[in-house]
Amino acid sequence: MINREDMLELTRRMTPARTSMTRVAGCYIDRDGEFDGSFNTNFLKLSGSDRAKNLKLAKTVPFSDTNKNLKKYEFAPKAQKPGSMWQLLMAMKECGLKNDALMDTFYDVVMERYTADSEYAILVFHDRYDIPAKASDKERLGESEEVFEYLICVVCPLSGEYEPGEPECGFLFPAFTDRCGDLNHVNVYQKNPDRPHMELVREILGAE
Repeated sequence: MINREDMLELTRRMTPARTSMTRVAGCYIDRDGEFDGSFNTNFLKLSGSDRAKNLKLAKTVPFSDTNKNLKKYEFAPKAQKPGSMWQLLMAMKECGLKNDALMDTFYDVVMERYTADSEYAILVFHDRYDIPAKASDKERLGESEEVFEYLICVVCPLSGEYEPGEPECGFLFPAFTDRCGDLNHVNVYQKNPDRPHMELVREILGAE
């Protein structure tokens, strides 16, 4: 189960004034499922309006209804082997999305296995959160206990020319559990939990 307070702790910082997002990368896929261009940008170099739009998209994942639209899945040991999506996500996280070859590999896997009937965008965000220490009464002590480095990915139908609409699905990796990074799990978002994109969980992420 996902603790709602853990997710709210992340989303409180997802405003243009407070964000620590470092980078956003993404690509566009046309109606025929073909690659239609990509980008990879320092988040702080975005205009104020673009920063706000992108934060709204990223925030969709952790701010969604926990344990309904947002659920936790496990990466079993067999899913963490060399060549796995888990290993690719770890490498993407560690390079802060700056390796275009890794990003292209990720896009290729998603494009090959994701089911869509219209053009869409894949967006990936990288962030580092200095987790503040808290006393037993939950009062903030101020000093950072550890850094939670993570990725948020969203898959969005295009609502205009290269304009991502509301995310259909996405994920937070690693999961954020008990105010710590949890490398053995991923939090997966589904806009419609009654008709989820389970190919994201099983075929793309390799989680269960």
